[in-house]
Amino acid sequence: MGGLNLVEMLKSMTPLAIGVVVILLIMSFWSITIMIERYLTFRTAKKQSLVFAPAVVECLKDNRIDEAINLAEQHKKSHLAKVLASGLQEFQAHVRGGEIPGEIIESSRRALERATALGVAEFKRGISGLATIGSTAPFVGLFGTTIGIINAFQGMRTQETAGIGAVAGGISEALVTTALGLFVAVPAVWMYNYFINRVEVFTVEMDNISSELVDYFLKKRR
Repeated sequence: MGGLNLVEMLKSMTPLAIGVVVILLIMSFWSITIMIERYLTFRTAKKQSLVFAPAVVECLKDNRIDEAINLAEQHKKSHLAKVLASGLQEFQAHVRGGEIPGEIIESSRRALERATALGVAEFKRGISGLATIGSTAPFVGLFGTTIGIINAFQGMRTQETAGIGAVAGGISEALVTTALGLFVAVPAVWMYNYFINRVEVFTVEMDNISSELVDYFLKKRR
């Protein structure tokens, strides 16, 4: 007598258990979509920033602010370019002649802070969904497990026997939903932690480049 394969397990499931499986599959698809989209976003931001950072440093060394702004606009996916462009545009829009009042530098500093906050919010977009999936998928699977155990006991009562045949269907439901719940949750938690770590790194990079740009403005003022 051969064991039940996955197809036979699914065929033997009750509609409620199948509903649990469908929900878990939807959650899995959602989490994979978020993972791919966020990974591509982060990779593009890092790649463009590696090209942008050294190039803009050379522009600012020679006080070529217009060229630095144009360079930032060419690297719109770079988090560093977005922050730097915001500060430079604010500075350039208000500076007049050779004088650089402290109000202009303070205004540029606020523009940099706003751009950094927006950048962090953009990087975190969708990541909370992974946390939600990672924390709830095991409980959805546990619900399916409970349904399977209930069906196993009902099978024993209906057939008035404690043989394996009476509980096989219910136990298979319990095992499938439990395993699927963990299969959905574990990668979601892993990737959530990975993305949060990357956001923290990007935040530090944006804060650093903001501080460096403010220092650049202060040096120009002297």
